[in-house]
Amino acid sequence: MRVLVVTVGSRGDVQPYLALGTGLRAAGHDVTLATCARFRSFVTDHGLTYGHLGDEILQLLDSAAGRAAMEDTTGLLGSIRTNIRLARQANPINRGLLADVWQAARQADPEVIVYHPKALAGPHVAEKLGVPAVQAVPVPMSVATGDFPMIGMPALPLGRPYNRLTYRLAGAGYRMYDGMVNTFRQETLGLARTSGAALATRLPDGRPIPVLHAISGHVLPRPADWPGHAQLTGYWFLDGATGWQPPAELVDFLDAGEPPVYVGFGSMAGRDPQRLTRAVGEALRLAGVRGIVATGWGGLDAADLPDNVLPITQAPHDWLFPRVSAVVHHGGAGTTAAALRAGRPSVICPFILDQFFWGRRVAVLGAGSAPVPQSTLTAQRLAAAIRQVTTDADVRDAAAGLGRRITAEDGVASAVARIEAAVA
Repeated sequence: MRVLVVTVGSRGDVQPYLALGTGLRAAGHDVTLATCARFRSFVTDHGLTYGHLGDEILQLLDSAAGRAAMEDTTGLLGSIRTNIRLARQANPINRGLLADVWQAARQADPEVIVYHPKALAGPHVAEKLGVPAVQAVPVPMSVATGDFPMIGMPALPLGRPYNRLTYRLAGAGYRMYDGMVNTFRQETLGLARTSGAALATRLPDGRPIPVLHAISGHVLPRPADWPGHAQLTGYWFLDGATGWQPPAELVDFLDAGEPPVYVGFGSMAGRDPQRLTRAVGEALRLAGVRGIVATGWGGLDAADLPDNVLPITQAPHDWLFPRVSAVVHHGGAGTTAAALRAGRPSVICPFILDQFFWGRRVAVLGAGSAPVPQSTLTAQRLAAAIRQVTTDADVRDAAAGLGRRITAEDGVASAVARIEAAVA
């Protein structure tokens, strides 16, 4: 079976789909992963065929304007402000991505298309080719429920009607792209206009598009009001980084004392990464712990760190997290999953959107502290949270138990079986 997997965004938006792609390849399928050009070698190094998508959306988000706008993307009003601020630059980029997905599909000649909903062209290209479409997401953003509000919307004590309303509000936001997608359908694909084009939910024959959530049911129980086409598969982990070996400095640091606390915010740094770095260094000092700080994509400044903290660019989470005492991170879906599987408690410092959701979930599960939002982060608040997760036996036991349950799952295998069933 020929499979086209399409995703758009940062490394966190790519890695779980690469894990899924390698699982599909191991099951005997030919897989093309179409994503931004920045990740071409990331894809090909794992043995998958690369499908080209433009990098312009990442360049926009990496810009000063993009970083500032993303920090404001909290709640409905924040999302509206962000869309308005970035629309002039983002609209031509999205039109280019629509065309790129179509070109990648023509080259891959797929028998099924698996797509992130940010890849707006996915279901429409599948319709043009007459093949099934399967939506795949690492966060619960596509299927309405009364259990919790839409990602990015405030968690208000207004009950299930409010929670379901938030999904309708988010769907209204997607409609601003309907005209663009319908133009693509008509002028590029030769298809008729359709309602709700930017957030397609049904196949041409009227059946719902299957939605696979790369989430463990131990972390987020499946909502009872979800329809049958929405499923949790378990997390999609990409283990054993190709050709990676730990540097001697990192190994020596780990061996030189008690397990350190890991701090890393992925591609998040905010408007003032130097302030954030100073707060992290001081928090580790106040908590009386050693630290490993991943400067990586987030732009943290290694020069501002104390002597008992080792700066690294990055290290595979599946290798490093079991070797630390706790994980301080931004709350991205992938990093949260990796920390939980390692059985290590988290301190989540959310910046935007789903990071607040995962921060609340980890706290509810007892596997970490209450979230410490980056907008209100101080050295004192962060130090208190670090002390809690490194000394509270209940938190450490909850994290360890959850890690054992997640380790027993095989989310990739479950997703592969469901994709095969959708085609069959």
